[in-house]
Amino acid sequence: MSREYSGKKVVIWPAYIDASLTRSKGRKIPMKYAVKNPRIEELLEAARKLGLNPIVEEMAYPKFWWRYKERVIIDKVERKKDLLIKISTIIKEERERKRARRHTSISSKSM
Repeated sequence: MSREYSGKKVVIWPAYIDASLTRSKGRKIPMKYAVKNPRIEELLEAARKLGLNPIVEEMAYPKFWWRYKERVIIDKVERKKDLLIKISTIIKEERERKRARRHTSISSKSM
């Protein structure tokens, strides 16, 4: 990230909120907030919902260059950890909403 963004933007890698990773492998938030295998599209949508003006950049995550090929850059409006928790919470809510819709549609088809 260029110096012009210093203090104004935050880089978010999917690994930062990935429940399948340990803290030493790159997760930055507590396990209770983390989501399993977050996708870049989910990060992007959650950041949009928070009004953080997300931008996707193609770049490999240094620790897992073969696994994470993109990152999201967002506006820094509060501490990075707090932003990660909010993004992760939105992703969890969206996944739960989709699961509930699928479950409802499957139930209605079987009747």
